[in-house]
Amino acid sequence: MSEPRTDRILVINPNSTEAVTKGIDVAMEPLRMKGGPAIECVTLKDGPPGIESQAHVEQVVGLIGATIKKRDNDCSAFVIACYSDPGLHAARELTLKPVLGIAECGILTALTLGQRFGVISILRKSIPRHLRYVGQMGLNDRMAGDRAIGLGVVELADEARTFSRMAEVAAELRDEDGADVLVMGCAGMARYRDRLQRHVGLPVVEPSQAAVSMAIGRTRLAWS
Repeated sequence: MSEPRTDRILVINPNSTEAVTKGIDVAMEPLRMKGGPAIECVTLKDGPPGIESQAHVEQVVGLIGATIKKRDNDCSAFVIACYSDPGLHAARELTLKPVLGIAECGILTALTLGQRFGVISILRKSIPRHLRYVGQMGLNDRMAGDRAIGLGVVELADEARTFSRMAEVAAELRDEDGADVLVMGCAGMARYRDRLQRHVGLPVVEPSQAAVSMAIGRTRLAWS
């Protein structure tokens, strides 16, 4: 383990779907600035096409750790770009650099934007996993709800279908559950944030952006 040498944030997409990584990379554009850190997005080619179960979460923990160890000398911070935050705490034991998970950062950002947050998930089976995490964070009282759009990670590439379902679920979280801020519960949704926020009329947190924003602050202020 070594001290930071390079002002570079590595964003790790733990699934093997390149379209997800490309969407995350585009979402990073507002955070790329003159004098700011380089933001590099990479795909774990040996990961599953999507992190859609606890088994998938466990499958990628070692791959994430290996990537962090390999890049520890040329990166100043790492972001795990999966809403399950796979291997987050194990990864933090491998490096002295900041390691951030997008679920934790997305939720914490939402708390600054509203009183009760709602989560837009991909699949219904993802929701128990998310609820366990929110419970571990001690934030059950601040969560309005978690609803699924019923599409897997690979299916998110169908823009018309995906946005239609996201808009429906966002309205349900707002009108039926009382959410006043929304969190996108999958990094593969990144491309839809701006459009969805305009449509639903609530702040919408894209969690990869939230995590990288925090990583920039951590590296600039030397909060390791």
